[in-house]
Amino acid sequence: MGGRLTRVFRTFNVESRARREISKEKPTRAPRHPTSRLDELADHPEIREEVYRKDNRLLTLLKDVYVESRDPPVRVKDGGGEHLPCKLEEKRLTKLGHLGDLDVKKVSKGKISIVEAVTLLNNHKLHPQIWTAEKIAVEYSLEVKEVNSLLEFFIPFTVQEFPKETKKAI
Repeated sequence: MGGRLTRVFRTFNVESRARREISKEKPTRAPRHPTSRLDELADHPEIREEVYRKDNRLLTLLKDVYVESRDPPVRVKDGGGEHLPCKLEEKRLTKLGHLGDLDVKKVSKGKISIVEAVTLLNNHKLHPQIWTAEKIAVEYSLEVKEVNSLLEFFIPFTVQEFPKETKKAI
């Protein structure tokens, strides 16, 4: 409804508004500022002559300069050579779900996989006395504060099946 109303106002008297805008006098462009460098050269020919004159003493000094550069030899890294030091993370085996080969096998400590997250949320929902935040934190190597936030803000879906209506009820 609002779109139709705005379209009416937008298309109202379009041609006459366009003609009025086109027939307006065009604004004149601002004048360019004369550059000071060109003005000085035009007023003083001796400056222009000094700028364009070659200095033989400077040219001979420039010819004496010799620059030599060498690239370091390129080394090809082979696979079995040096390894860069990397941060070693502690890994733990995951509690595998029903997907088997598709599940993640190892997860860093302090993190959980999607399957584990759904499992722990469902366990807590079904048995909150058994699966407390402290037990979940110990079981999955998490911090208690993070587990409390997880249990507070994430709720697993529940599937509810309603009885099918019979033909007589329809």
